[in-house]
Amino acid sequence: MSGGNSQALTAALGAVVGEQDCVTGPGTERYLVDHRALYRGAALAVVTPRSVGAVSRVLAFCNERRIGVVPQGGNTSYCGGAVPDESGRQVVLSLERLNRIRSVEASDYSLIAEAGCLLVEVQRAAEAAERFFPLSLGSEGSCQIGGNLSTNAGGTNVLRYGMARDQVLGLEVVLADGRVLSSLPGLRKDNTGYDLDDLFLGAEGTLGIITAASLKLLPLPRAVATAFIAVRDVAAAVALLARLRDATGDRVTSFELVPRLAVELTVKHIPGVVDPLEAPHDWYVLCELASPRAAEPLDEFLEEALAGALESGLVLDAALARNAHQGTAFWRLRESIPEAQRRDGASLKHDISLPVSRLAEFVARASIWLGAQFQEGRLIAYGHVGDGNLHFNLNQAPGASRERFLAREADVRRTIHDLVHDFGGSFSAEHGIGRLKVDELERYASQPKLALMHLLKAALDPQGILNPGKVLHSA
Repeated sequence: MSGGNSQALTAALGAVVGEQDCVTGPGTERYLVDHRALYRGAALAVVTPRSVGAVSRVLAFCNERRIGVVPQGGNTSYCGGAVPDESGRQVVLSLERLNRIRSVEASDYSLIAEAGCLLVEVQRAAEAAERFFPLSLGSEGSCQIGGNLSTNAGGTNVLRYGMARDQVLGLEVVLADGRVLSSLPGLRKDNTGYDLDDLFLGAEGTLGIITAASLKLLPLPRAVATAFIAVRDVAAAVALLARLRDATGDRVTSFELVPRLAVELTVKHIPGVVDPLEAPHDWYVLCELASPRAAEPLDEFLEEALAGALESGLVLDAALARNAHQGTAFWRLRESIPEAQRRDGASLKHDISLPVSRLAEFVARASIWLGAQFQEGRLIAYGHVGDGNLHFNLNQAPGASRERFLAREADVRRTIHDLVHDFGGSFSAEHGIGRLKVDELERYASQPKLALMHLLKAALDPQGILNPGKVLHSA
């Protein structure tokens, strides 16, 4: 594409979306680099439409000219799913200006939010109506709900409330050719044909661009109990989860595994984080219970269950949060682990999921291999053990060469992902595929699944303009 042609295209695009919402040159830098700085792209232009109609016009314009469109929310993807390639021939379509809460219906337990709303804004809108939106992520102050739905985000509350797709009643989606598909405001019962909304949840903008969603709300939690618990090992953590669920029913909302090294790194690198327990232990669990009934004695339930687990040896020690401040401190430790890893040095990240019953065996098997074959790295396996999702990460060991450490990334990834596959697990639990894991999907997905995915892509985006090179290899 020549300079003259690109200038003519951007001028025409500016006329479609409005000149003030079509940016080129120096103002585009922050849209071109992903959250982890793995990819740095270039763009023909960055457009920031202010309405669904403007999104529709942009897609129709680009579809007619076969210009790639990269939808972008908060740009917090761990897999490079929201930045353009290096060609300079793609348009970044940022949803940041579509940021209104269109309606909140407390009696329907639902709200309609535009895709550019920050997740925390959705949570606050629900809380203002004395309702609860359960999706919760460490990046909730910067990620956008459209991106959350497009990647089918998980987070800390999946154990009780499910993934992002489980919070959706209906969607508004702009298709590749500019047509608008809407199932808003969203019905709880609607069996009129195929469930088309589900196609776009987790598709990372490759089949259509989500511009708004009708979201499920729940009763506001009125009672919460939080504990930071030392356990014997991963098997004990899994056994404790079963015991707590038996004792408290569906009140367990979060159950997070934390290794000793993660505690040490957060205390070292994150100001204000303290070790919740006096003596060190190899493994911990951060557990939270919640109920909409203010008078429900969750602290008593949790303390009684932990006392029994202490007698049986599953639990070695525990600290119960006696007020909201202590509970917040426990969660700050957990949510600071990624930042502490970054400050400590280079890391290799693996977002895996396994059957909960096989987590302990997997960690043991993988740890043996890593101990024997990868002395340059230290294992930090943490995350949402309640739903089988571990962030199976390795940090550069003290004194190890950064270059040698990073040079092992490919073979470490292959060993871990192959083992995950052997255990019946997934190499991408909640972060999606993006650009980073396209080859992994090709390696591990069944041929019928891949064939059907390519058929869907061809049917909904025949020109191949939507987020090219993400999820699937471009045709």
